[in-house]
Amino acid sequence: MTYSNLNWSWKSFDQLSKYELYQILSFRQSIFVVEQKSWYLDADGLDKYCEHLTVMKDDILVGYLRLMPSGKRYHTPSIGRISVLENFRGKSLGSELVKEGLKKSEELYSSLKMTISAQEYLINFYESHGFRVIGEVYDEDGIPHVEMIRNGQK
Repeated sequence: MTYSNLNWSWKSFDQLSKYELYQILSFRQSIFVVEQKSWYLDADGLDKYCEHLTVMKDDILVGYLRLMPSGKRYHTPSIGRISVLENFRGKSLGSELVKEGLKKSEELYSSLKMTISAQEYLINFYESHGFRVIGEVYDEDGIPHVEMIRNGQK
């Protein structure tokens, strides 16, 4: 897939317009709450600390990721809420989002070390980006998750 026709944009919480924030929250809820049938509060109070990566095709949000600094959830930076619009899946957009998240973490925090909470079925996907499972599977909002770390090697 060519990504030249997509608009990639990083913004801090304070830089997001009300419209952009509404679009992000609606997008995440449509995937994580409605599509995955996981009834949880997506607005977890952490967005204000994060950098937000949006991927737009025209005026449609097709991909999203948030980058959280160390000390807010884990001792390392963390990427999360990685989401891709259904008809854009299977075209490596998720991998590109992860790569951009790792790159931004290195730029902002001088670190490629990272800890994430990954849905269990995505273990192989995250392993392909240098993460490894630590600990046992646990339930997070009704979905099996695992904690994964990346030791900082490219």
